[in-house]
Amino acid sequence: MKATADSQPRDRLTARVLLLDPEGRILLMKGRLPSNPDGPGAWFTVGGGYEPGETLAQAALREIREETGIVEALLGPVIGVREGVMRLAHGEAVLMKESYLVARCAACEPVRDGWDAVERDLIDDMRWWTHAELAATKEWVFPAGLPDLLADVLAGWTPESPLALPWR
Repeated sequence: MKATADSQPRDRLTARVLLLDPEGRILLMKGRLPSNPDGPGAWFTVGGGYEPGETLAQAALREIREETGIVEALLGPVIGVREGVMRLAHGEAVLMKESYLVARCAACEPVRDGWDAVERDLIDDMRWWTHAELAATKEWVFPAGLPDLLADVLAGWTPESPLALPWR
């Protein structure tokens, strides 16, 4: 159901993954917003919406597999949450409720075999980043503050409860 001017957008629960390899590199994707497909791209973590009946862990593992081809990953804790309204590819405005968790996997080259048509149209790149590369980039990266958050995760830090990450 689409939200109207008189209604609130529906919630869209989303699993976002800080996917790390044994070298401590994070896998990020670069893409454009469905509401602005000709706009500038930004780098963001692997992940996506829950399917009916899925838990956060199930959604995270499925998204890792679909978006990267990686079939084995060890999930860690939820380290952050973020909320904001976003327009999907078909025009519906939804309240994104994102949970960011850490996952670790073997070093590998990600593949795009599981991408759907929207992902193929809107995602332009995918690559592993070192912390130094991420901290030095001038490109847009989401969530805001990801380089600092990654530094903390790589140092072994885990929050007592998930951090509220800014919607930007």
